[in-house]
Amino acid sequence: MTPAVPFLCKRGVPFQERRCRGRDPGGTSHAAVELGSPEHLLVKTIVIGTDSGEVVLVLMNGDGGISTRQRALGPRSAEPCDSKTAERHTGCVFGGTSPFGTPLPLRVCVEKSIFDLPTVLVSGGRRGHLGEITPRVLRDVLPGAEVAVAVA
Repeated sequence: MTPAVPFLCKRGVPFQERRCRGRDPGGTSHAAVELGSPEHLLVKTIVIGTDSGEVVLVLMNGDGGISTRQRALGPRSAEPCDSKTAERHTGCVFGGTSPFGTPLPLRVCVEKSIFDLPTVLVSGGRRGHLGEITPRVLRDVLPGAEVAVAVA
């Protein structure tokens, strides 16, 4: 069990566990094929470091990319963290990062278009371990904001 499961259970969040073979490298395209789900419904968690030293989690559609030039992520600049930094801040193996149950509370920026979807699949904290939830859960239980950071 990963920290994400008790985090969600403690808050009474309904979710359905979904599993697939975690691959390294893998990514959302492999999981989407294996689960028979559109890649757009898979939500990837990207660990970003800002020029102010803050670490931020960005949740983005599996088939989307992010613009790190958005002020919502940092004062001037933001870049994806290396795997060791990401693992240290999230407690998750790189490639299986969950926004739920991180050792320290991290600000979470959720791409606003995710809230238009009926359900999404979010990493449960290990490669190949996902939870199917309604996007509303992201707004209800995570410290952060809706942002427009998708690359057009």
